[in-house]
Amino acid sequence: MGIVVLTMKASVIEMFLVLLVTGIQSNEEMTKKMKRPKFTVPQISCDVRAGKITNVEFIVKCPPGCQDPRYHVYGTDVYASYSSVCGAAVHSGVLDNSGGKILVRKVAGQSGYKGSYSNGVRSLSLPRWRESFVVSGETARADQSPSGPETAAQPVTVTQVPGTTAVEATHTTLPKPSPSADSTASGLRPQPAGQRSKGLGFVPKEELSTQSLEPASQGDPSCKVDLSFLIDGSSSVGKRRFRIQKQFLTDVAQTLDIGPAGPLMGVVQYGDNPATQFNLKTHMNSQDVKAAIEKISQRGGLSNTGRAISFVTKNFFSKFNGNRGGAPNVAVVMVDGWPTDKVEEASRFARESGINIFFITIEGASENEKQYVLEPNFANKAVCRTNGFYSLTVQNWFSLHKTVQPLVKRVCDTDRLACSKTCLNSADIGFVIDGSSSVGTSNFRTVLQFVANLSREFEISDTDTRIGAMQYTYEQRLEFGFDEYSTKSDVLNAIKRVGYWSGGTSTGAAINYALEQLFKKSKPNKRKLMILITDGRSYDDIRIPAMLAHHKGVITYAIGVAWAAQDELDIIATHPARDHAFFVDEFDNLYKVVPKVIQNICTEFNSQPRN
Repeated sequence: MGIVVLTMKASVIEMFLVLLVTGIQSNEEMTKKMKRPKFTVPQISCDVRAGKITNVEFIVKCPPGCQDPRYHVYGTDVYASYSSVCGAAVHSGVLDNSGGKILVRKVAGQSGYKGSYSNGVRSLSLPRWRESFVVSGETARADQSPSGPETAAQPVTVTQVPGTTAVEATHTTLPKPSPSADSTASGLRPQPAGQRSKGLGFVPKEELSTQSLEPASQGDPSCKVDLSFLIDGSSSVGKRRFRIQKQFLTDVAQTLDIGPAGPLMGVVQYGDNPATQFNLKTHMNSQDVKAAIEKISQRGGLSNTGRAISFVTKNFFSKFNGNRGGAPNVAVVMVDGWPTDKVEEASRFARESGINIFFITIEGASENEKQYVLEPNFANKAVCRTNGFYSLTVQNWFSLHKTVQPLVKRVCDTDRLACSKTCLNSADIGFVIDGSSSVGTSNFRTVLQFVANLSREFEISDTDTRIGAMQYTYEQRLEFGFDEYSTKSDVLNAIKRVGYWSGGTSTGAAINYALEQLFKKSKPNKRKLMILITDGRSYDDIRIPAMLAHHKGVITYAIGVAWAAQDELDIIATHPARDHAFFVDEFDNLYKVVPKVIQNICTEFNSQPRN
């Protein structure tokens, strides 16, 4: 009997051990399965709004083509949840029009959303909305395993939108981004200015893939330029030559030491219509720029180069897109053969905006093809100066790589970037103000407001436009010289402090005084502009002083009010008088002259020979 009991106990113990081992193996298998969940990143359509997805945080894949204006976006940087998710990603610069994966995070609703134009997408303004979201680059690979309970996957639930394929995303599990990954990554190198992920705890995928323990370069300070490449993505280029063009951009990016203290680079691709591939603030080193170039896909269409240049002038070189203000703006336009639209007018506007236009023409029109060129000699009509410095002609695409070094040398030669000088940043302007007794205290304040309104239009600094002023009656008084004030606010305050003098009207003596006390101290490379305001006929001779001013290269504008003599204004003014002499019947109408004077100053500046 005892033997039977012992045998039964042994059997029970053996079964217990078997069950224990089996349970441990099952738990291990379940743990392994839990550690390696399988999931896919859902693809949504361009018209899916963030409000249709219930998750607070999720990764989705956007298709190509979400730059289309029918996919409405509301806001800038922070978007109302009523916006297209993918449209917002393109607008913010996280994606280009070829699509890709993005990380979306819901945030609180805003009291208002400001519209803007960015990366080919026009976002709209919107009043208060209940929920917002921000987008950044994808931070976790779809096959990455969660590291523990705190990174458990979340289901993405998309409310079905009629006519879309968003239902594919329903019940798909995705991991949360790991906080530890962010803290590690953020310590490797500084985030670029304007980085979308700043403060959100996420780092875009392309940032992670290019990080190293080496300190990030700040860029070459001897080549501090804001550089835009306009690449030809038209159908005539073809896939093989488009790859050569991308390799050329990569070689340029590698040759330039890109960084916040040196050159910054962005790319616009054009075909039928232009689109920003990435802007100046998107990437802060050559390696990141190279990676971004590799992702560019060809748009196709015509070679509408003029439209692309207009787009860059109006949109690319803005503070919002990373323009630094103090750095010269350079646009390198690449053309396969010839443009399919006109470039002269668009280029003139770009040059007047201070953009240095370079043209690289590859495989130009042959003799029998020249009949199809809309603007013969289009490159010379477009570039900043027709001296060969701004134009590069390449015989065939396979020789394009030879242009890298010459181009980099030229765009970095900031002393020769002629178009950086505009009508608003390249003059010494001396105001000669009539303070005679016929003006009166009240009207004199109106004259000073006119002087302030004109001054406000210019870019004022030690290296840009400088302002000086003097007042005259029978005598003359220097109010302030060109070298006294180097900011616009200081100049405007100095104008306010000018006190009314009262006396006679000796305009001829005033011009002589201005030449000696103001313009003798003008810088050699500055345009000299004299703007004289008077309300009556001069008591002394104005002919010889006016001729002397013209002889010394001082461009003179004569502004007459009330009792001023038109014949004297015409003599004082630089030829032709119709562009440099103005008359208003009363002081309160002086403000009407401001835009005309500015327009004529700029027209004259831009009409000078560019050779």
